Amino acid sequence: MRSLRMICLFTSLVGVLMISVGLFMQNNTETTMKKETVKSSFDIKNMAASTNMIVKEVEEEKTEPLKLTEVQMETAPASIIVPPRVEVYEGQTLEELAARLNRHLGNDIVAGKGELIATESLNKGVDPYIVVAIIAQESGCTGSNGCSNLARYCYNFGGQKGKPSCNGGAFRQFDTVDEGLVGLINNLSKNYFALGLTTPETIGPKYCEGNEWAGHITWFVNKIRNN
Repeated sequence: MRSLRMICLFTSLVGVLMISVGLFMQNNTETTMKKETVKSSFDIKNMAASTNMIVKEVEEEKTEPLKLTEVQMETAPASIIVPPRVEVYEGQTLEELAARLNRHLGNDIVAGKGELIATESLNKGVDPYIVVAIIAQESGCTGSNGCSNLARYCYNFGGQKGKPSCNGGAFRQFDTVDEGLVGLINNLSKNYFALGLTTPETIGPKYCEGNEWAGHITWFVNKIRNN
């Protein structure tokens, strides 16, 4: 009988203990669920807040006017742009050739006409050194006394003959210095260089009766070329 009581008491104690454990576990489960619920609610609120923030930023970005940045292109200064060198005669540019001729045209009425002589001579296939040499020899324009009277008053350089006449003589009258210089170059081009007479030696017999003429022209040509 006593053993039966002990068994009943033990069974009761076990039952109470199991009930207590069950209640304890139930409380823990509910607490955990509440925490998870609170956490989930917090995360959802944060996500919503973040989403609202992103949407707001996108909307603000869309409504903000587009700003264009002006781009200024820098170009090289004109001073450093070097034009190509164009050589026109014996390794010289037109400017260099004109400067060389000017050094041998004296200080009288043909002074500074180097560019005109260079341009016209090259355009018409005439040696510009020979042109200046003839002006020096026939008209004396490089000498200390200046150009001859035929050059001064009739603008006739090189002793060209023809009409209109200068003072009724055999030599031709020109109206300006430039016209007289161009006339000389045209005469050399048409009546000499076009016929293959391109050197003082071949020009001389037709241009002048003197035997020493070619030698004088050659001397002037060499002087111009070397100075």
